[in-house]
Amino acid sequence: MIRTRFAPSPTGFLHIGGARTALFSWAFARHHGGKFVLRIEDTDVARSTPEAVQAIIDGMNWLGLAHDEGPFYQMQRMDRYKEVLQQMLENGSAYYCYTTPEELEQMREDQRAKGLKPRYDGTWRPEPGKTLPTPPAGVQPVVRFRNLTEGTVAWNDLVKGRIEIANAELDDLVIARADMTPTYNFCVVVDDWDMGITHVIRGDDHVNNTPRQINILKALGADVPLYAHLSMILGDDGQKLSKRHGAVSVMQYDHDGYLPEAVLNYLARLGWSHGDDEVFSMQQFCEWFDLDHITPSAAQFNTEKLNWLNAHYLKQAEDERLARLVQPRLEARGVMVTVEPSLAAIIALYKERVSTLNELADAAEVFYIDLHPAHELVAQHVTAEAKPALADFLAGARTVTWEASAISALIKACIGKHGLKMPKLAMPLRVLLTGQTQTPSVDAVISLFPRDLVLKRLAAGGIE
Repeated sequence: MIRTRFAPSPTGFLHIGGARTALFSWAFARHHGGKFVLRIEDTDVARSTPEAVQAIIDGMNWLGLAHDEGPFYQMQRMDRYKEVLQQMLENGSAYYCYTTPEELEQMREDQRAKGLKPRYDGTWRPEPGKTLPTPPAGVQPVVRFRNLTEGTVAWNDLVKGRIEIANAELDDLVIARADMTPTYNFCVVVDDWDMGITHVIRGDDHVNNTPRQINILKALGADVPLYAHLSMILGDDGQKLSKRHGAVSVMQYDHDGYLPEAVLNYLARLGWSHGDDEVFSMQQFCEWFDLDHITPSAAQFNTEKLNWLNAHYLKQAEDERLARLVQPRLEARGVMVTVEPSLAAIIALYKERVSTLNELADAAEVFYIDLHPAHELVAQHVTAEAKPALADFLAGARTVTWEASAISALIKACIGKHGLKMPKLAMPLRVLLTGQTQTPSVDAVISLFPRDLVLKRLAAGGIE
C-alpha cells in the first residue's frame, strides 16, 4: 500500500510551500488508495510551540487535507529512538564521539585554512586494528553514524531524476546529542521506517539530507522509500517566496477572503499540470495526480491567477454558504447583520463582481451601517437638475411594489418625465443609498433594501 506523510516542524505557521507539499502527498495517497500520515517533528524544543502545532492543524483542516493516521509527535517517541540508537551502538553502525564543540570548530578552521572541506576527522570512529583514544573525563559524548567511506549513494528522484553522491563527501553525522536526544535526520529515518512510508514527497531543501537518510535506513536493514523533491516556489517578483510576499500562514489566505478550494486548486497548479486544465475539483485532482507531471524547475506564485480562481469559485458557491462566511467578517468590523436585507440576497447580486470574501463584505456593509455618503460625491451627483426627479422617485417609492421590475419602471417614469438620461438619476440614487458610484443594476440594489431604509436615506440626503 502507498503510504505518504507530511511532517512539518511546529516552529511557525503552515506556509504555502508546506501546504503544497501536504497537498501533493495527500493527493498521491488518495490517487493510489493509500494512506496519508501527519507527523509533527517537534524535537526542536526551543522553537516548537503548542500554538504552532495548532496553527498547522488549523491550516490542514481549513484546506480539507484530512490525514488517515496521526498526528504523531516525535517527542512522544523518544523511547523508540533511544532503543534504535542502542541497537546501532551495539552492532557498530554508530559510535560515541568525545570530540568537544571547541575541538570540532578548531578542526574545521584548520581544514578551511588548508583549503579542505570542513568535516569531522574520524578521531573516535572505530576501525579494524585502530586503537581509540581514552575517553576524556567529564565529557559527555555525542553519537555519530558510521557512514560508508567508499562507493556512492544514489536514488532515482521521482521529480529530479537520478541523483548520485559519493560517500566520501558525507562525514559521520551526529545522530544523538550529548544529552542523548536524537537529531532530525535520525528521527526522520526511524519514523519513516516504523510508519512504513513508501513515498517521501517534500521540498528540495531536503535533497542534501536524503543520502544520509538512505545510508542510515540501509544500516538498519529498513526498506528505502522512493523520494520526490519538489522545487521551491518563487514570489511574483521571481525571488524566493518569503514573508514579504505574504507567505506568513495558509490561514492568512482565509483572513484575506480566499476560499480553500481556490487555494487548493491554485497550489495544485504550482509545478504540476494536467494538459491545459486550470480549474478542477479536488476529486478530479486526485484522479489525475501523479509525480510524472511535476516540473523540476521552480514554480512562480501569481497573485492575479489566485484572485481569478477565487473569483471563479465565489461565482460557483452557494449564496447561503457565502453568507455564513461573510457574516463573521462583518461582525468583526462591528457591523451587525439584520434579517432584512437578506445577506444571501446581497451576495447573490454582488458575487459576480468581486474576487474575495472581504470584497463581498465591503459590498454588503453599506446595507447595514448608518451611512453617511461623502460630501464630495453628494455635491457632484445630487444636482439641482437631478433633485426634481429624485423627489418624484421618493414619492413613488412610498407606494410602488417593492421588487426590481417595478422599481425599474418607476425610475424610467421619473427620467422620462424630466427628460433625463438614466445616469442622471441612477448615479445620485447609488450615492445616497450606498455611498458608492459603482454598483450592480440600481433597481436590483434598491430592491434589496427595506423600503423604510430607502426612504430614510433619501430624506437624509435632502430629498423631499
